[in-house]
Amino acid sequence: MLPARAWPTLFVAIALSATPALANRTHRAPTAGHSKSHKSRKATHTIQGQRGIDPDRAREIQTALVREHYLNGAPSGQWDADTEAAMEKYQADHGWQTKLIPDSRAIISLGLGPTHKADGMQAGAKSSASLPANPTVSDSNTLASTRSIQN
Repeated sequence: MLPARAWPTLFVAIALSATPALANRTHRAPTAGHSKSHKSRKATHTIQGQRGIDPDRAREIQTALVREHYLNGAPSGQWDADTEAAMEKYQADHGWQTKLIPDSRAIISLGLGPTHKADGMQAGAKSSASLPANPTVSDSNTLASTRSIQN
């Protein structure tokens, strides 16, 4: 009879000797896109994201491009070849990429970016009339008011 300490060693030896015998018959699971059945599947690919520019937004962009002298004529609200060419030239003149029309940096630069202020003023608009001369910091918005700083 084997001592109790020898049993684990015996089991490891048996497992290692059985491994080469099983190595020839390993099973690989099919990878993505390589299934064994070639059933015809209906394509369910849907295009995500924005597919076109809203006429109101196109009119806003055209108005800004006319103001910056990149587009001539009255804004039509249609995203046409002339508008796309004007936007591409605006982006190229500012050193931005021209493959994605319109680029977010160009929209912000034209004053049509997202609104971050409470009064609704747009990020790119420059108006000193609505800005206070010396803004004050509210005591409730400081770090010291929310946390007790102790030495």
